[in-house]
Amino acid sequence: MVKQDIMNGNTALGIEFGSTRIKAVLVDSTNTPVASGSYEWENSLENGIWTYSLEDIWKGLQGAYADMAADVKKQYDVTLETIGAIGFSAMMHGYMAFNKDGELMVPFRTWRNTITGEASGKLFDLFQYNIPQRWSISHLYQAILNGEEHVKDMDYLATLAAYIHWQLTGERVLGIGDASGMFPIDPKTKDYDQAMIDKFEALIADKNFPWKLRDILPKVLVAGEQAGTLTEEGAKRLDVSGNLKAGIPVCPAEGDAGTGMTATNSVKQRTGNVSAGTSIFLMAVLEKELSKAYPELDMVTTPDGSLVAMVHCNNCTSDLNAWVGVFREFMESMGMEVDMNQLYGTLYNKALEGDKDCGGLMSYCYFSGEHITGFDEGRPLFMRRPDSKFNLANFMRAHLYSCMASLKIGMDILSKQENVTLDELMGHGGLFKTKGVGQSFMAAAMNTPVTVMETAGEGGAWGIALLASYMKNKAEGETLDAYLNDKVFAGQKGSTLSPDPEDVEGFDRFLETFKKALPTERAAVESL
Repeated sequence: MVKQDIMNGNTALGIEFGSTRIKAVLVDSTNTPVASGSYEWENSLENGIWTYSLEDIWKGLQGAYADMAADVKKQYDVTLETIGAIGFSAMMHGYMAFNKDGELMVPFRTWRNTITGEASGKLFDLFQYNIPQRWSISHLYQAILNGEEHVKDMDYLATLAAYIHWQLTGERVLGIGDASGMFPIDPKTKDYDQAMIDKFEALIADKNFPWKLRDILPKVLVAGEQAGTLTEEGAKRLDVSGNLKAGIPVCPAEGDAGTGMTATNSVKQRTGNVSAGTSIFLMAVLEKELSKAYPELDMVTTPDGSLVAMVHCNNCTSDLNAWVGVFREFMESMGMEVDMNQLYGTLYNKALEGDKDCGGLMSYCYFSGEHITGFDEGRPLFMRRPDSKFNLANFMRAHLYSCMASLKIGMDILSKQENVTLDELMGHGGLFKTKGVGQSFMAAAMNTPVTVMETAGEGGAWGIALLASYMKNKAEGETLDAYLNDKVFAGQKGSTLSPDPEDVEGFDRFLETFKKALPTERAAVESL
């Protein structure tokens, strides 16, 4: 069956550029992953700019594809010549500026760069809309403020995904989710916000650039629309062996936020997903626009154009992992063999035995700054009162709670100031690996049922493969949400935990102390 799907082109391929790995996932006619490939890569800091070279981008794309094609050959003894549909995805935001000859005029400026503070602040004031530093429009306006010579020659401004898509199809288009990290989207028109476009044009009118903003941005497409086909040249660039045929339909390229929502079945309004690992972020799909802009909240969209509020925190499990490392070191010093999965499982499960409010123990997991609470730098910090209940269960529970505390502060803006309600949260990432522990604490922190799917580890490359499959295989009028529910996630195993009222109350008590003691973290940053 799988072999027939591959030979007949009843497949979809997703390739996603992550920050350290490029992954390719091929799915069959049931949307099940049947082959994969990957390529490791790293950004570099050049002249103060975090970047990836064009050479690395293409080497990585070709490497991930070749690895996937080799997997197909090995498993099914088929040389891959055709695919039903393809989609490309990448880290959102950033700045790739091209002239009319298609030449990159300055090195790719990735989302990691925090060099656009002045532009970000001025655009927030102009639009009354949060414009984070990593957004493409922040990079463009900062280049204008800096008087950079290349800006006048601008012909196309792209994200990494938009660039790849353009090169392989010839189309200057982009999925709405990725586009929403370039410039604000109007959820009614599912296009760039025209009033804000007009304000920006007025702002830079005195520069007399030969271009208009709309002309240099990619055209916005929503999930399900066809975004071109793989050209002859594109097929050769993707598959250097020359086996892959041209003419394959390509779906709108997307950002990693949109593919994450797709891969966790959280594109429907009133649903959300929370990704918890080194950093932690929550995406809440909204029913309506917020009443005002909040600097703590990023506004993006689902791949089908629903507005999404994103709460992003820099710090999650780094401090927790460091403490687990100390326990490992202790065990090794005692001559014990250490199974890290067992160690994590034991310590996480121990946390379930702790007091609901952690017995008066307090932890700040701030390895780095945290904009939600106003910190430019962080210092991991653990403290307690002399009469606190200091035991292993409370110690672990406090560190797990700390991973979620800043996220909860951001989420409270949505729930308490904007009356946003979520029916369900989909959890994915390292914090949820030990069954039932991070999940139950997250349910308590957010006071919302949390579901963890068995497929949550498939990631964004699977998500963009699903978007390609949706474009090719959807029935007339079938929404993305319905397609995912009926054709992808129907019958999939997952576990849902509802919030325990006592845990909710306990987390709230912990959070009150967390907020009240923030000056202690501030003092640690200033004195240590």
